[in-house]
Amino acid sequence: QVQLVESGGGLVQPGGSLRLSCAASGFNFNDQAIGWFRQAPGREREAVSCISGGDESMYYEDSVKGRFAISRDNAKNTVYLDMKWLKPEDTAVYYCATDRHIYFCDNDYEPIVGDFGSWGQGTQVTVSS
Repeated sequence: QVQLVESGGGLVQPGGSLRLSCAASGFNFNDQAIGWFRQAPGREREAVSCISGGDESMYYEDSVKGRFAISRDNAKNTVYLDMKWLKPEDTAVYYCATDRHIYFCDNDYEPIVGDFGSWGQGTQVTVSS
């Protein structure tokens, strides 16, 4: 059974950094794309970043380009989201997700929330002074 467990969230001041981790099990991790999504209070869940299996091409939402970096360690079945120069508007619950039908993502394809069938429980990121 697919399991995704996020960690690394917390309270950080504007301009600070955090590293989120998504530990995965129960599926062929090397092949499937992994997406990071976030949901702020009163807002819809949105895609933040995504990394493919295989060639590891990536997607970034426009507001995080140049500040966030996604990576994967196939030996550890873990995907990371390194977040720098955090802003108050980055405050949200961050989720990682995957789906057995999704292997690829890049900047020509915005990941769609409804396409991802397996989700973690989320980790809270709060950016505030």
